[in-house]
Amino acid sequence: MSRIVLTTLNARYSHTSIALRYLYANLHEIKLHAKIVDFTIKEDLNTISEKLLENNPEIIGIGVYIWNASKIEQLLRILKEKAPEVIIVLGGPEVSYTPFRINIDSADYIVQGEGEATFYNLCKHLLNKELPKERIYKPMLLDAKNILLPYDYYSDEDIAKRRIYVEASRGCPFRCEFCLSSIDKSVRYFDEDKFLEAIEQLWSRGARDFRFIDRTFNLNISYANKLLDFFLAKTPPYFVHFEVIPEAFPDSIRERLMKFPPASLQLEIGIQTLDKTVAKNISRPLNFKKIVENIAFLQKHTKAHLHLDLIVGLPGESLEQFGRNLDMLISLSDSEIQIGILKKLSGTRINRHDEEYKMVYSNIPPYDIISNNLLDIETINEMKRFARYWDLCYNSGNFTHTIKLIWGDKSVFESFREFSIWLYDYSGQSTVFYLDTLAEYIFTYLASIKKIESLEVANLIAQDIMKIEGRVLPKFLRNAGVYYITKKTLRQNASLKRQQKHI
Repeated sequence: MSRIVLTTLNARYSHTSIALRYLYANLHEIKLHAKIVDFTIKEDLNTISEKLLENNPEIIGIGVYIWNASKIEQLLRILKEKAPEVIIVLGGPEVSYTPFRINIDSADYIVQGEGEATFYNLCKHLLNKELPKERIYKPMLLDAKNILLPYDYYSDEDIAKRRIYVEASRGCPFRCEFCLSSIDKSVRYFDEDKFLEAIEQLWSRGARDFRFIDRTFNLNISYANKLLDFFLAKTPPYFVHFEVIPEAFPDSIRERLMKFPPASLQLEIGIQTLDKTVAKNISRPLNFKKIVENIAFLQKHTKAHLHLDLIVGLPGESLEQFGRNLDMLISLSDSEIQIGILKKLSGTRINRHDEEYKMVYSNIPPYDIISNNLLDIETINEMKRFARYWDLCYNSGNFTHTIKLIWGDKSVFESFREFSIWLYDYSGQSTVFYLDTLAEYIFTYLASIKKIESLEVANLIAQDIMKIEGRVLPKFLRNAGVYYITKKTLRQNASLKRQQKHI
């Protein structure tokens, strides 16, 4: 039996909820009566309710996020039907700012913003049968140094099989209007010694996949260098993910980044737009010269995997402007480029543009833009497909060589857009493709529409697909009589050519 059960629905099994572990860690003396039980959005809601209620809880605390809001709303109704006496407390971004995007009538209490202190105090009263009059607790910023760290409460299974989320700081100094982090303008750092000791303990338990959720990892250069040094002192393999600002890479950080071995470091760089007017419009700092310089450095002198972000639908940005952004990034780096659709998150200031730019958004998660004065409904839908196809064909890394045939020497954006339109018309699909099926579509487009010599296309596709050991050559290539040349055969052919040249 657990008097308090903490839960949420994660997007995937590989994800873990650091928020639940923060709440648990800061329950102090009543922690003995609490338990974390998390699930994924794919699990059956009735089964989830049964597993929650089998603990016979008095209080269920639930984290509500953009990816699980709709499911949580359904779960609330089920829980109240089965156990109306159980007190339900909601927290998380989707109930922290108005307008609420889910019906919260079935919940008893709402904890907004950082919940470590508020949730503890609320639970103490509830367990003592003292029912507070206040139902919604407004956000409050906590001193990070007074928050107990959550890392002891990652289980052995979490460490062995799932991503470990960590944070050295909270908040963001920038005011990007589409981002929830802009609400908290102060950056608060956790105690360096305690944090380093905590991740050392995680490492000793076997953790090797660390995902830092700090919004501006390289803002505090001294702290960033200490964290980089921590991992550089470790023996690979390991994987570390940081979200960084593109303008701040002084020599001390550059020197350290160059030392990371392949496949050990990922840097997520939120570009969003390279248009100075659009960036100013959404209160986003943009030092174009520094961005170009730093991406070029990271691309050329480090082995880090770069993850660059662009957004479609920003107020005042046309499709042509977005296309120039994409073409520019491709010219700077061959790394992953994540194309996102603008979202209107509750609490953000992006809504101040609604009237001037005729911004229309969906009220259903993930609250994507539907249209604006520069992009109509059809164009936004087309760009959603574009983004999905881009993930499958470019970001996946499955078609590293073949993909470049789509654009050749022309605009990447315009060429891939033509392919995207054709692929939707030809396949009628925009979500799920098997690898072999997608490869055949690409072959058909390049050979039949672009009129590129079939054998050249087929051999490039074979080269791309078969670079992963254990894959089988797609049937359409085997039927076409394509002979995939193995690395061993290539070495033998190269040796033979050298011998013939010598003769």
